[in-house]
Amino acid sequence: MVTLNSVEVEETFAEAFPMTALRVVVTAETLAWARVAGQAATGYAASVIGCDAEAGIERDLAPADTPDGRPGVSLLFFSFSREALQKAVTNRIANCVLTCATTACFNGLVGEPGKTVRIGGLLRYFGDGWQISKLLNGQRYWRMPTMDGEFLCEDVFGTVKGVGGGNFLILGETPAAALAAAEAAVAAIRNVPGVILPFPGGIVRSGSKVGSKYKGLKASTNEAYCPTLRGVVKSRLPLGVNAVYEIVIDGLDLPSVERAMWVGIDAATRCPGVRRITAGNYGGRLGPYHIHLSKLVTSPVS
Repeated sequence: MVTLNSVEVEETFAEAFPMTALRVVVTAETLAWARVAGQAATGYAASVIGCDAEAGIERDLAPADTPDGRPGVSLLFFSFSREALQKAVTNRIANCVLTCATTACFNGLVGEPGKTVRIGGLLRYFGDGWQISKLLNGQRYWRMPTMDGEFLCEDVFGTVKGVGGGNFLILGETPAAALAAAEAAVAAIRNVPGVILPFPGGIVRSGSKVGSKYKGLKASTNEAYCPTLRGVVKSRLPLGVNAVYEIVIDGLDLPSVERAMWVGIDAATRCPGVRRITAGNYGGRLGPYHIHLSKLVTSPVS
């Protein structure tokens, strides 16, 4: 067992897995409206176990950082295939960005050669024949008339092979202590580019394990970390621990996920009432990326 900021860090690893990732840049007349579109488009996207994608707002964008010189937000979407990602993102932009006042939508990734999905080219049919195509610097855009002017969306979006499911668990003396530490971890991770925290507020109360006693369920409650089951299951909760919160991270590459885990763990262990940090280790059954906590602590990712 190693320690960080006088808190025990278990010598285990977090299992993460490959996903296909896509970045969407949404702009609007104000940052507030860009955020509205971003929050709506990334809603109900916590886990691909039950959602069409995992998604979140990566960061706010200043006018100098967007294609049309307006304020915006950067959104990251993750799924297990380009086909599933294309369907999810097209539906979400159609229902949550196209419908939102003053917005426009742009590709945020160069992507790998040939690894693209069509978004604007599918949305254009909403124009009912009034849509207009523009080719600028080799990139095609679609303009669709709307009741406040027009909606602009790039035709093709790039994708990359990302990483899903980076995680760590915060074991606290009380629910309040564990939650405060989780909130501190989320605040620190939000400063790391290239990652999102797909769960509500970036925090998971319902940590899961692979499989279930019930046929057809891919995941179920991780009873070893449930305080109310301490006396009836093989508990992994040390004495004095009465609440656990999980932080789950998706990123555009493995170093970004590792960096986010490091800054999150560092922030959490600086909070009072945290007894231990561990991670979701499923014996190699979940994913090929094994992120060892002891290595993160002793050799932080820059």
